[in-house]
Amino acid sequence: MRILSGIQPSGRLHLGNYFGMMRPAIELQEQGDAFYFIANYHALTTVSDADAMRQGTLDVALDFLACGLDPSRTTFYRQSDVPEVTELTWLLSVVTPMGLLERCHSYKDKIAKGIAASHGLFAYPVLMAADILAVQSDIVPVGRDQKQHVEVTRDIAIKFNNTYGEVFRLPEARIREDVAVVPGLDGQKMSKSYNNTIEIFGDPKEARARIMRIVTDSKGVADPKDPDACNVFALYRLFASAEEREAMAARYRAGGLGYGEVKKALHEKFEAHFGPLRARRADLAANLDFVEEVLRRGAERARAEAGATLRRARAAMGLE
Repeated sequence: MRILSGIQPSGRLHLGNYFGMMRPAIELQEQGDAFYFIANYHALTTVSDADAMRQGTLDVALDFLACGLDPSRTTFYRQSDVPEVTELTWLLSVVTPMGLLERCHSYKDKIAKGIAASHGLFAYPVLMAADILAVQSDIVPVGRDQKQHVEVTRDIAIKFNNTYGEVFRLPEARIREDVAVVPGLDGQKMSKSYNNTIEIFGDPKEARARIMRIVTDSKGVADPKDPDACNVFALYRLFASAEEREAMAARYRAGGLGYGEVKKALHEKFEAHFGPLRARRADLAANLDFVEEVLRRGAERARAEAGATLRRARAAMGLE
């Protein structure tokens, strides 16, 4: 089983990134042949500062390695180090119906948020398809909001295969239903665009302050509460064991539990989990030659796989 996933270097990574993509991807590296990449070409649709792009790319590499990505098990690389993907994007573009792209909700959502309309933003799903198909992925772990793009990838691959012959495998999206949406401080989906995030490797004091600002209802300490309707509990349950979740939920329903106490418990879980990882990240930041070597070796393998796929696609289309 070949697994592929990518994440954009468009800002500091937060709990939504970690539980929605990073941790599931790291868990999957033991179940198959994993290819994970830093999607810096995709990030160009929103990041125009070159220094910010370089720093963001390095931050993602450090974050992933600190959180447990094993370069001996996983092919880890920068998207921009695999030029075969951009050539494949064009080959896929010529079989991609305009109507397919026009139905993609991600483009409409980003335009509605004020991101400037561009061909890159509109054609984003074709580049994503090339990322997936270049290495012949079987499984693509994504958030619920990216599921449509994997479906688009399948449609493009089917159209190409029907037109030119069987070249591409058809990938499947894998979504973890329990963490498909991680709530932010305000209860909306945690997102940098909403400024409602808790950074996994940000300043520890700022992380605590943000946890204490999570929005709750106005019920008092004595009142029974519904854990399933509480943003604080939704985050606490991501860190807690099954027994801890059940015990905390029982206290919610019984009354006598204040939201401030739950926020403190959430912060303790956050620090217990990310404190050791923060120290590991600092060690990696002091050894950037190792990080660059990991990315170099990852790109070398990804290029070999993508090159083989590209040659098959070029031959099928009469370009070789």
